[in-house]
Amino acid sequence: MNTLLLGVVGSTAYGLAHAGSDVDRLGVYAVPTVELHGLRLPIDRAATIVEHDPDRTVHEARKFAMLCLSSNPTVTELLWLPSYERSAPLGEELVGLRGAFASADGVRNAYFGYATAQFKRLLTTGQFQSKMRKRRSKHARHLLRLLDQGYEYYVTGQLRLRVDDPERYREFGDRVAVDPEVARPVLAAAREKFADATSPLPAAPDEPAVEAWLRRVRKEYL
Repeated sequence: MNTLLLGVVGSTAYGLAHAGSDVDRLGVYAVPTVELHGLRLPIDRAATIVEHDPDRTVHEARKFAMLCLSSNPTVTELLWLPSYERSAPLGEELVGLRGAFASADGVRNAYFGYATAQFKRLLTTGQFQSKMRKRRSKHARHLLRLLDQGYEYYVTGQLRLRVDDPERYREFGDRVAVDPEVARPVLAAAREKFADATSPLPAAPDEPAVEAWLRRVRKEYL
């Protein structure tokens, strides 16, 4: 596999991991360019490889770029890690291009949208089984994290992954695990904050810069 970038993401990167947490790795790889000319193309689902024990997800370069252009929070965070386990020169170029992927509407809609999706999961997760409560608590922690990180990204143009006060997120998760409605006013307040804020991010991503990088990848692996 032509790995361009690989790093540890998720709870470990946020500073929210505990003794039983998985270590999640995310990466970008490039297929040999000739594979893009056959009958079965490495795109969509075929462009993502998921492995377990240890957990690792890697996206092909084009798919990764498309996800980042939509400000997908789960994928975008790879570009904002403080260090990497593996980084090829084209991966380092990708990190240097991270500002090209963002747009004001994209960041606001993606982060607030993902937080809203977490809230819906909270409402449909069973309340009384201990396993379900743990899952609720996890969804709630990530809901609050997405709102905080997304808002900071929106108003500063910088995505900071590590949270300042991990205990705040754990305490929020414990409260929401008992009563999911605790999260509803937090979502409402975040919606108002986003609406009142202005962003230094551009109106649209810099797609030409991203495409130029992808063409360099294709040339490298021709």
